[in-house]
This record gives sequence, structure tokens and C-alpha cells, in this order.
Amino acid sequence: MQRLEYRKVIPDAMKALDNVRQYVANSGLPHDLIDLIYLRVSQINGCAYCVDLHTRDLLKGGMKIEKIVLAPVYWEAQSFFTEKERAALAWAESLTHISQTKAPDDVYNEAAKHFDQKQLADLTVAIAIMNSFNRIAVGFRRGPAPRP
Repeated sequence: MQRLEYRKVIPDAMKALDNVRQYVANSGLPHDLIDLIYLRVSQINGCAYCVDLHTRDLLKGGMKIEKIVLAPVYWEAQSFFTEKERAALAWAESLTHISQTKAPDDVYNEAAKHFDQKQLADLTVAIAIMNSFNRIAVGFRRGPAPRP
């Protein structure tokens, strides 16, 4: 059960976060890559609401279910993910687990091979904003949207 209707309690803060999410959507990064990153970050953080939301977004965008379910093990399912996607997913995992990983040079360098500086900065913002949304949703126990 949701602990707090945070969107009602802090609408200005949520609007600011939504504006950052909109920036990412308009950044030029492929939408399927953004949603894949959002899904993986949300899986790591255990955010049921966001896992549900981004899985649905990926399905609506035409991503095959096999690829979606293999996202948590992308490094073992290399035929389903491009090198660029794997580099982005590794960077997302590294930043999401930053207290353990410290964002290692090898992961950064691999991502930097596939993204120019702006793209890499935008990807990093995408990872950061999803981590923020996850912490709010998990903290206030926002579960998946009810289905009829």
C-alpha cells in the first residue's frame, strides 16, 4: 500500500523531475535505449512501479519480450543486445551501484567508445533521473498501476 501520495504533496518537485525526464526524452538518445536503461535501473533498485511502466513502454515501442526479460543478464545474452546497448547497460549498472563500483574507468571507457560526450552526459542524466524516481517510488511504496 502506498505510504504517501507524493505527487500531490510535492507537485513542484515532481514537476522538476518530470522536466529532467522530458529533457532526456528530447536529448536525441534513442527512445528504446532510454526505456531499456530505465528498466534496468528500476530492476536493480527493486521499483515495481517503474519496472512495470518501462516494460510496457518497451513492449509498446516494439521491443521483443525475449530482449526485455534478458535485460538483467544482458552480458550473457549478447546476441540480443548491441555493443552500444551493453555499454550503456554496464554504465547504468555501474552508476546505480556507485557506492560499490566507484564508476570504474573500464566501464566508462567502453561507454565513451559508443557515445559522444553529449550523448554520454545525457545517458548519465537518464540513469540519475531514474535512480531518483526509483528512490521516491520505492520509499513511498508506489506499486504497479492496478489493472481492470
